[in-house]
Amino acid sequence: MEQKRSTQLRKLIKGNRIIVAPGAFDALSARLIEQAGFPAVYVTGAGVASSRLGVPDIGLTTMNEVLETAKNIVSVTNIPVICDADTGYGNALNLMRTTQDFERIGVAAIQVEDQITPKRCGHTEGKQLVSMEEMVKKIEAFRYAKQTEDFVLIARTDAIAVNGFEDAIERARAYAQAGADVLFVEAPRTIEETKRIPELLSDVPLLVNMVEGGGKTPLLPVRELEAMGFRIAIYPASAWMAAIKAIQGVLRELKEHGSTDGFSEHMVSFQEMFEVVGLAQYRALEAKYLTL
Repeated sequence: MEQKRSTQLRKLIKGNRIIVAPGAFDALSARLIEQAGFPAVYVTGAGVASSRLGVPDIGLTTMNEVLETAKNIVSVTNIPVICDADTGYGNALNLMRTTQDFERIGVAAIQVEDQITPKRCGHTEGKQLVSMEEMVKKIEAFRYAKQTEDFVLIARTDAIAVNGFEDAIERARAYAQAGADVLFVEAPRTIEETKRIPELLSDVPLLVNMVEGGGKTPLLPVRELEAMGFRIAIYPASAWMAAIKAIQGVLRELKEHGSTDGFSEHMVSFQEMFEVVGLAQYRALEAKYLTL
């Protein structure tokens, strides 16, 4: 019997290596992440908002829009899928429905944050928080609603930017006490703050977020994050930012030169484009099951 991906994720968390989970914004990017050999994939809320709706990460995506994206990602991968579920899309009762819907499609973990609804991207300004007590109740509601023990909750606090570092640590401890499986203290502002998080929360698995090109947290190599004590490192924007740059580049080439020839070395071939998404597998199924 195939092992649940939530069970796979828990085994990885208990392992001796940090889990590096790049961010996927659709099924294609998730396929590429798995093909590159990463042990897990992170469904980025900001990337889904941008790719699916063309809007910023300010809470405009609905649960069903993210759920559909996550379902497509689960269907084309075999590695654990961690999904950014924003605030759980409402209060504790909303989170109960969110929990069951995402667990049902095979997601291994959801990440829920203590911002108000609608939320903001964790590395932007203007965030507001719910009370610590409200978030604790939401964590308890998650534990009540989930159908299997292995389904993972990543509890994120955005308190550093709002109330300061000490409040973030206090909240994280309360969230662990309430039953969060993994803690995510978002956006430490210095290397010293980043180091202090695992020093102060050493008894709970910790996730760290690396955002290139202007994120609030200093970018550190994976080996240093592992040595500090983090168990999961997400890179939510890396593939998405690279894709935007590449699309801008090929469109500029076409606009300015009337041809894409000068950009061809940065493009896969027509054949490779289909190999990435498994055309050979479907050709084999056609040969086996279709009457031509």
